[in-house]
Amino acid sequence: MIMKQVFEPWSIGTLTLKNRIIRSATHEGMANPDGSPTEHLLKNYRKLAAGGVGAIITGYVSVMQNGKTFRNMRMFDSDLYIDIYRSINEQLRQYDTPVILQIAHGGYGANAKVSGQAVIGPSFRKKNEHGDVCKEASDADIESIIDAFVCATVRAKAAGFAGIQFHAAHGYLLSEFISEKLNKRRDKWGGPIENRLRIVTEILNRARQETGTFPLLVKISGHDQTGRDITETDTIAMARLLQNSSCDALEVSCGYGDFMNTIRVARIPIDAILGLMPAYRDKPAYQKLLFRLLAPFLLKTHKPILNYNLRTAELIKKQVSIPVFVVGGIRHLKDIRAIISEKDLDGVSLSRPFIIEPSLVEKFQKGQESSKCINCGYCLIGAVDNPLKCYYGKVPKSCSNR
Repeated sequence: MIMKQVFEPWSIGTLTLKNRIIRSATHEGMANPDGSPTEHLLKNYRKLAAGGVGAIITGYVSVMQNGKTFRNMRMFDSDLYIDIYRSINEQLRQYDTPVILQIAHGGYGANAKVSGQAVIGPSFRKKNEHGDVCKEASDADIESIIDAFVCATVRAKAAGFAGIQFHAAHGYLLSEFISEKLNKRRDKWGGPIENRLRIVTEILNRARQETGTFPLLVKISGHDQTGRDITETDTIAMARLLQNSSCDALEVSCGYGDFMNTIRVARIPIDAILGLMPAYRDKPAYQKLLFRLLAPFLLKTHKPILNYNLRTAELIKKQVSIPVFVVGGIRHLKDIRAIISEKDLDGVSLSRPFIIEPSLVEKFQKGQESSKCINCGYCLIGAVDNPLKCYYGKVPKSCSNR
């Protein structure tokens, strides 16, 4: 068997990547009120591309207004965005770094106050973190969702993206359908894994018909620690079904809505929650003090914080022939080498390390062994209401004193 190397070209469908390290989709918080990207997005991607990353998967964009999670989430529900993104992709072409668009629907995590529309999911659920009740999607609703994902894929190809990634992880709409705990339906969209996955396989098959050999990737949650997970048997079946439904590559993550399960942190980020999240930042001082006292009992961190999706990714890779890459707490070059050469995975994807060091791949190639990321999680909490940046475990006084 030929040993895979980190800094060698490899392929996802018709797409060639110059190395096996990918920037995983990361919410950048760089959207104008109309859902178009701000000028900062191109600057962000230019730094990543110039820094040697094998590919960039964009932060998620919503395919429908009722799938919008944050006010600064970008949209891709109209042809009006095509020219904007075509210009961005043309300006990045000089770096030979493919840009893959991640598209999503917030489902239960959507915010009705932001979207102006009702929150929708596979089954009825009580109030979400935004205070919105989630209604059960009708057959007509589901068909509209499928059509929205397919239309966004067609737009992505027209806009010059190198591929598309369907976000079927982290408790958003597609992963809600996949979860037996969150999907209580007893029609063709619920029950056995084939039915729960049907919305994703329908999107894949229809998108393939519309876009030919355009690379189609899927991000999945392969496991969970909050009681919402799928079984190992279902995870294997899911991977096989996706491969059989035109999927070109799988990215393996975890979690069905618990932030600190999906994004492992060294300690509970209380200062970031109180200083950077609007819902908490604007509370009276006594309520902030109460939260600070109760947070250790209300919130739970998860272990390990490094390489925590590797076992599931290995399991999936043994069941499919398409490329499989893994995200989650990957910080050291020696681990990346082992994941690729010893565990036989096709690549790795990193999120937070690229926020603090956009040129991390270039640094790895020059001898740096580890990311400078301290796993505080402040960056992704801050991006809820601000452009993405590294806080390195400290909330600026200008934020906490608002």
